[in-house]
Amino acid sequence: MRQPRRVQRGSTTVRIIGGTWRGTRVQLPENPAVRPTPDRVRETLFNWCQPVIAKARCLDLFAGTGVLGFEAVSRGAAEAVLVEQDEQTVAAMRDLKERLSASAVHIVQRDVFSFLEEGPRAFDLIFVDPPFGCTIRERVLQTLRSGWLAAHGRVYLESPIQEALEISGWRVLREGSTKQVNYKLIEPAG
Repeated sequence: MRQPRRVQRGSTTVRIIGGTWRGTRVQLPENPAVRPTPDRVRETLFNWCQPVIAKARCLDLFAGTGVLGFEAVSRGAAEAVLVEQDEQTVAAMRDLKERLSASAVHIVQRDVFSFLEEGPRAFDLIFVDPPFGCTIRERVLQTLRSGWLAAHGRVYLESPIQEALEISGWRVLREGSTKQVNYKLIEPAG
């Protein structure tokens, strides 16, 4: 099984890079499927989202470390719902939530599709970064079109560099890449 990529060589933590909790270390769980979004990519993402992050409602699907959701709240989002299935990973996020007294962060331990079947709730910003190697991004995007995005809502999508994504019905607002990942900020077309 593939080893998790570390943000810094030998590191077992990532850090929140902006806002109220800037510099806070987030422990990586002992889960090889957890692959945190690198600092540079998160900085780019939140620069793109700066005009809309204040008071935004955010949803972090496949939350992993939860760093995207915690970072959003650190930068002024009103709420972040973090959905993750793995028990150890959820426990680590709950510990961080308690350490930060992060009342605006809500952690849901469920399978993403089980969560999405509950019915839509409108979010301003949704993070979609499932484990690499699974082929569910298009299915998630299709589900999100059914009422999960608020007016002018946006989706952050991350995928392996070698994976071509079919995102018909979506308009790419911004995009970038590193040696390992493609990342995009998208919104529904039309």
